[in-house]
Amino acid sequence: MYWCRLKLLTITALAGCLLTGSLACKPAETGGSAKYFDIKGYFTADTSRLKKLNPYVLKTVRHNGVTETKKVKIENWGQELDTFIGADINRPAWKNSYSIATGDSLLLYKAKTPELKVREIIIKKENDKVKWMVIYIKTENMLYKDVEKLSYYPDSLYLIEKDQHVKLMGNNHYRIQGVIQK
Repeated sequence: MYWCRLKLLTITALAGCLLTGSLACKPAETGGSAKYFDIKGYFTADTSRLKKLNPYVLKTVRHNGVTETKKVKIENWGQELDTFIGADINRPAWKNSYSIATGDSLLLYKAKTPELKVREIIIKKENDKVKWMVIYIKTENMLYKDVEKLSYYPDSLYLIEKDQHVKLMGNNHYRIQGVIQK
């Protein structure tokens, strides 16, 4: 349900940007050197917050259709959200590697070249507070191809979806969903 709602919101917002192509969704001013949203800093702060709250998480792990669900306490939030932290694009070598578009409280980063692993980041903010974030990652070489979608809703949900194709080993689909209990 979250996936469908997020996908519809994202498509609607981005379609509006593409169709109007004007003031509603203009490229952000970068002044020559881009400083992207600090994903690493955001998740470092949020892992500290979650550690203090110590909520239960209804965690569902699915691998190729086999599903297991447990209610757990996360001992190490940094490790749990490490995939999100690893999607940080604030590296000096990448300072002009992403296009930036803003509009209607959305922030969109899109990779300019196919070599970049983090392909796209969409962030929805209200009053400077992140409401949700979606990150698309793609890694491909001669031996394997990984496509990941990371979704994060502070205080409610994180979702990691990964499709992997490894030559001589076949396909794998992983889905890890954590519903943060209040």
